[in-house]
Amino acid sequence: MQRLLGWFLTTLLVVFGLSCSGAVSSICGADADSKSSGAVDKASQRGWSNWRGPQQNGQSVARNLPENLSPDGPNLLWTLDLAGRGTPVGFKDRLFVFGYRGEDADLHEVLLAIDPVSGKVIWEQRFNDFLSDIIYQRYSIGSPTVDPTTGNVYLMTSTGAVHAFDFEGNELWNRSMMEEFGRIAFPNGRTGAPVVVDGMVIVRGITTNAGRNGPARDRLYAFDAATGVLQWISTPGTAPKDSSFSTPFVANINGRKLLYVGTGCGNVVCVDARTGQPLWRFPLSQGGVNSSVVVDGEHLIAIHGKENLDSSQTGRMVAIKPPAIDGGKSQNVLRRTHEVWRNDLGNFTSSPVLVDGVLYQLLPTGFLVAVDAADGRELWRKKLANEQLHASPLWADGKLYVPMLNGDVFVLAVERAGVKEISRVRLKGDCIGSPAAFGGRLYIHTTERLYAFGDKKRRRSRSIDSPANPAPGAIASHRVVPPSWLLQAGQEQNVVIEALDAQGRLVRAYAADEWALDTTSSQPVEMARPGVVRARAGSGYFADNVAIRLPGHDAALKVYVRVVPAPPFSVDFEETSLQPGPERHFAHPPAPWIGGKMKWEVVSHEGSKVLRKTLKRLLFQRAITFIGHPDLENYTIEADIMSDGSRRLLGTVGVINQRYVIALNGGWQQLEVSSNYDRYRVGTPYRWKAGIWYRIKARVDVAADGSGVIRAKVWPRGTKEPDTWLLEAPHAQAHPKGAPGVFGFSPQAQFPVFVDNVSVMKNEQ
Repeated sequence: MQRLLGWFLTTLLVVFGLSCSGAVSSICGADADSKSSGAVDKASQRGWSNWRGPQQNGQSVARNLPENLSPDGPNLLWTLDLAGRGTPVGFKDRLFVFGYRGEDADLHEVLLAIDPVSGKVIWEQRFNDFLSDIIYQRYSIGSPTVDPTTGNVYLMTSTGAVHAFDFEGNELWNRSMMEEFGRIAFPNGRTGAPVVVDGMVIVRGITTNAGRNGPARDRLYAFDAATGVLQWISTPGTAPKDSSFSTPFVANINGRKLLYVGTGCGNVVCVDARTGQPLWRFPLSQGGVNSSVVVDGEHLIAIHGKENLDSSQTGRMVAIKPPAIDGGKSQNVLRRTHEVWRNDLGNFTSSPVLVDGVLYQLLPTGFLVAVDAADGRELWRKKLANEQLHASPLWADGKLYVPMLNGDVFVLAVERAGVKEISRVRLKGDCIGSPAAFGGRLYIHTTERLYAFGDKKRRRSRSIDSPANPAPGAIASHRVVPPSWLLQAGQEQNVVIEALDAQGRLVRAYAADEWALDTTSSQPVEMARPGVVRARAGSGYFADNVAIRLPGHDAALKVYVRVVPAPPFSVDFEETSLQPGPERHFAHPPAPWIGGKMKWEVVSHEGSKVLRKTLKRLLFQRAITFIGHPDLENYTIEADIMSDGSRRLLGTVGVINQRYVIALNGGWQQLEVSSNYDRYRVGTPYRWKAGIWYRIKARVDVAADGSGVIRAKVWPRGTKEPDTWLLEAPHAQAHPKGAPGVFGFSPQAQFPVFVDNVSVMKNEQ
């Protein structure tokens, strides 16, 4: 069954401040840089700024928390009718909650800022699902993160859109990971939480991008916390077998900030937090490692719930002793010699809590197990429920708060010798997310409600400022920010060249006139003015490395650049040079396309060069491919489309406009508009046949109130275009922007679909 699930998820792949105290003191290190980290942690300890808390191990410094959590008792402060599957976070006088509301086409995820005392909603932001495969109600399986130094709030939605808001809810920036980097949204909806390190917001996901980042990999992306500018991309693992929402643990080793995180390829990896350099990986599982790691002294402890690499048994908990970090550029692969201990416990998504040398771990069968962190021995176990999913325990005020899938929440007194039940309560809904505690209050989010328990007389928390970081060392390396450019023809990009020390800290940023591009005449990128580059107006598709020269440095810096045309533009493939292949002469689609290579090929068909859906790999039977800039809006896209097949088996083929798929569905014999196929889909009958070319046309009109209409028409190619739209699909919360693209689905990879003569033009009104 696990192998089948792994195959299913692999199929989906191709569709497209921190404490240095207590148990983590040794690995965080006591050095000049840890002084800054410690100050930030004191600020964050006034709240719960990320899902695992200020110590990153499920411990809270909150005191005077209630032992009885009855929803009808005196300790209930308030409840809020909001479904959720993650952990609330809080800072100063705000609680930030990720949840979802609505049904079907009206379902949307929300980020709320709430008064933690009264439960009053202060502000709200909404997010649509788009082009995802999320099923059932698997939304908001993640958490926001607060930067304690600024109060800014960061969130990645289930579709992979990264948003930054200030404390008052004003959006600072957003990035579409799906359209820019090819992030894949899985049916399970697991998303996780960002981390904030040294002014950067770091998120992760499985992406299929372009160039060296083209193959599907579980990657980390760092963005400037204030501006959203990409800082680095890291590919620390191998080909993924599953998704993962493991949240990185941030360590401080002799002044060097490191990330420890599980990946979808079954590794636990270590990455330099300031530069993204992969340092080592430890192969652990046949599937993804979803649980977040904890650190005990010099040891890193991880758990997984898939098949082991060296046996057919599922699940294992291990303690790893990380190697010393050298100055090399290659990534080390750790072996069993780096294991300190192992046991046979396993969990797919719940993370352990570390308290006084004891790990408290939930199992999928509903047991709570205590493990000696020194040698991995099981100390005791207690049955709490029949099953468990995602949620992790919370240690606070000398008690262990344990939410279970069935809605039961246990308050336990635990120690090495055993466990005693203090109280047990059944809340409405399933407990998928973990509890959070700060300011003398406990917050639990279920799939039906958000609960706040605590002392009604408790006063509000205050904030603490943090001092500046210490001075950096000598220059050891350089980097380009952003490290990868996506430019529409005529678009400009601010660029900064930075010098870093051996710990990845910023030594200096070069003045704008201290560097220059070193490009050839065939590269459509130029200096607009010092510090600003530009894609030449009228440029077509381009993807390659571009050189940057620094005076006094012999070696050029390299940056990968993708240029896409600006509307109006068209693609007809006739100028494409075909090369011999195993089955036919072919060419890959334009390199800047996201999600195109290996899923489409340019071939000669009936005397013309056209785009053909590949059939060699069953895993590639469906393709969502973006061909333009993700910020485009108010445009019309047209294309010629065709499907091979029979009366009983036809593919689905069409275009993408502002995050909607507009396509001819062969199985249903209709023209349809969809976004998430299970949530927003509108169709109208249209009889069409295999082997005949059709012309499809679509536009999205968005009104001032946010509602919109997706308009589409289709007709046999070469005949007169209909005067009226065949389909006009209303959407109460329309997508305001999104990259144009092409869509193809060849059921069971039996018959190809074709696309030709694509055009994108701005709407006149």
